[in-house]
Amino acid sequence: MSKEKISILGSTGSIGVQTLDIVRRYPNRFQVTSLVAHSRWQELAEQARSFDVESVVIGDERYYTQLKEALKDTKIEVMAGSEAINHVARSYRSDTVVNALVGYAGLHPTLLAIESGKRIALANKETLVVGGDIVMGAAKHKGVEILPIDSEHSAIMQCLEGEKRRNIRNLIITCSGGALRNIPREELASVTPEIALKHPQWSMGAKITIDSATLVNKGFEVIEARWLFDIEPERIKVVIHPQSIVHSMVEFTDGAVKAQLGTADMHTPISYALLYPERSEEAMEEFSILNYPTLSFMDVDREKYPALDIAYDCLGKGGTAACTMNGANEVAVAAFLAHKCGYLDIVETIRYALRNATFVAKPTIDDYDDANKEARELARRYLKL
Repeated sequence: MSKEKISILGSTGSIGVQTLDIVRRYPNRFQVTSLVAHSRWQELAEQARSFDVESVVIGDERYYTQLKEALKDTKIEVMAGSEAINHVARSYRSDTVVNALVGYAGLHPTLLAIESGKRIALANKETLVVGGDIVMGAAKHKGVEILPIDSEHSAIMQCLEGEKRRNIRNLIITCSGGALRNIPREELASVTPEIALKHPQWSMGAKITIDSATLVNKGFEVIEARWLFDIEPERIKVVIHPQSIVHSMVEFTDGAVKAQLGTADMHTPISYALLYPERSEEAMEEFSILNYPTLSFMDVDREKYPALDIAYDCLGKGGTAACTMNGANEVAVAAFLAHKCGYLDIVETIRYALRNATFVAKPTIDDYDDANKEARELARRYLKL
């Protein structure tokens, strides 16, 4: 059997590194052909050598010369910039594209990979948050599988295996509550990036960790679930589950609830997406339910976490609303991490952008590009950047 050829977009990030762990475990199953990173050119060069890839792309063109020099004694093709990322996404050299890019930058590569008929292992949630309608439409048209890497959506997918769609009552997405779960509402104004980055369970990149603290991330997962599983927003529920052991659940019409449990380790959903419809033959980390005698669940405090309702509102409005939310959030989170705004300014920036942005009800990809650009400009205006 020939090896499945894989391109990894975002190979030096948390998801990318763990994807390469899975590839190492299945050397006869997978071959990595292309790797893409934003700015970590040293790590990218090391990965390229280790996996003997055909090509690499550094998104930030300022690091092209260093990367080129680091790989000058190899036959690896070195490229830079967004057009090069798009080239890799649609390249004939891969069967599967793992999209672990951060933010809006993941949308165009996903669409190009779909157009080229590739299987998509999707960790870039913004792809569906921003353009879920056109992305899922394109995937259906091309007969392309989109397999979620998010632990929550992987859990839902696993719970739905073998079930009839008409028997689904609700999807229940769990969340830890993030680093600020135990901080009272009245103290949020004084939260610093250092505090918000201390996630109690998951080890993730800085941007997604802040999104977890605000619950913007969970709102985006609601939008993702709507498109991935073609289900009405009112049938997607969110509950806080501090232990992060139940990754999500599905409630059925007969009252039964199926849940997927496991350690807070992304290797499991990554391997499920890569190997589907098979499963990995052994776990990266063993799990025992006896180590977790108490599992608790609670409702989300909507006043403490207003971003969740904003995401539901954007989903209900449709069009470019979620794109505006995402663009404004990206700017605000970057500003917060750089100590250029306060924690509470993140949600206020989103609200300002949504109030002032142009709305397009039935957007094209060009409309999404325009909405993303406008949202960022509005966010910078609000934050006086």
